[in-house]
Amino acid sequence: MTLSPLLPVPTARLFLCSLALALCLALTAPTSGAADEELAPQPPSTPTADGAAAAEVREAGRALLDAGRFAEALTLLGPLVQGQVVEANDIFLYGLAAVGAAQHPEVADEERELLLDEAIAAFRQMLVVDPGLVRVRLELARAFYLKEEDTLARRHFEAVLAGGVPPEVAANVQGFLIAMRARYRWSYNAGFAIAPDTNIGAGSEERTVYILGLPFQRDAEELTTSGVGLVLWGGAEYQYPMGDRTRLRSGANIHRREHSGSDFDEASLSLHLGPRVLIDGRTEASVLLTGRQHWAGTVKDHHALGGRIEAGHRLTQRTTLNGRVSLEDRTYRIRTYLDGTSYDLSLAGAYVITPTVRANISLGYGRDRPTRMRERNERYRVGAGVSVVLPAGFTVSGGADHRWTTYEPGWGFHVLDGGAREDRTWSARASVYNRSITLMGFSPELGVVHEVRNTNAQLYDYERTSGELRFVRLF
Repeated sequence: MTLSPLLPVPTARLFLCSLALALCLALTAPTSGAADEELAPQPPSTPTADGAAAAEVREAGRALLDAGRFAEALTLLGPLVQGQVVEANDIFLYGLAAVGAAQHPEVADEERELLLDEAIAAFRQMLVVDPGLVRVRLELARAFYLKEEDTLARRHFEAVLAGGVPPEVAANVQGFLIAMRARYRWSYNAGFAIAPDTNIGAGSEERTVYILGLPFQRDAEELTTSGVGLVLWGGAEYQYPMGDRTRLRSGANIHRREHSGSDFDEASLSLHLGPRVLIDGRTEASVLLTGRQHWAGTVKDHHALGGRIEAGHRLTQRTTLNGRVSLEDRTYRIRTYLDGTSYDLSLAGAYVITPTVRANISLGYGRDRPTRMRERNERYRVGAGVSVVLPAGFTVSGGADHRWTTYEPGWGFHVLDGGAREDRTWSARASVYNRSITLMGFSPELGVVHEVRNTNAQLYDYERTSGELRFVRLF
């Protein structure tokens, strides 16, 4: 397999750093004569990426890696990954050398980050061409781990476990996963999306409404509204260590949706605080106090106070389970008839089928108990999805869910037989993004969702198709 050259690999700065590091190590290393020379064959005087000369350089670089002389190997292998066509083995060896050099105790933090970035770029380029390379994915996960980008490292380690690796490798990976759980401190995320929607307010298209058996026609302006919005979000969390197995979690998240005009604008700010306990190597739980403020347009709509219990468990090497129970008490500024409590229970499972295929399923139950009787409801949800990593850098995902909600009676003319309102909502979603494309650190993702609600209540059915061009960044 051949690959196009890394862009740029190495950078001029990294190349000079690796040269300086190699020189420093060479000057400080003990001299032992001919034995060392046999261990690390000398490169040809003018290394090129062609034929026998390239093979000689490659073997010399491999010997340096085996000897643990990573900075020298990095300097030697650098020219091999700058040609028009680059061998996959050369990129892999170069990535290994960069990871090894980054772990030297005399490497400055800035240079260490630069070396790990080069390694990540090398391994990522190989996986863009062939996402099924388990060994390469393992080294990429290790590079992310060393860089302390644990969210990405965890995902790749989990994919490695689905690749049929030997037991000793699986045990090492489990050790990495446990170590990341224990050292977890800061996490950040941010993103924005351009979001077209055929039915922004989820309004009904019913034109004829029956009241006391008489038909009435709705005005056109009461029907659905389409448009394009802008969505922004971000969040941060810090976990303060309180003991070997206990952390104090504190975090905040913001979300804002803007459309032309202000009828459908909304925003929310949520906070949480509470302990996280690492029960064992596979299980953890958090108990959190929560608060939330919601705005409709620029006006405060309601706030909520409550609590949430979260739990996670790695059932097998390929399967993880996560559960959540939450309760909040809502208080509205104007619509006081909606004041009351809301309960939610959810359970989600993820299964890594192969290193390139991941499936998930989720179940949910909830109850709202506001002041107005007819708004009280029970709701259920079931959903499933799958994501597939493809060659050429593409990842495609798809899924569907079904929600059904039952309300108390009292909906007047909306329910013609005077009974309870019942809703059934179906949605399907699909998305695609390319792993090799980033814009200023943000990865673009194109997604679309189609949703249909069927109900026995007049004016509450709807159909909508929404899309998002998302730009997401995990720090």
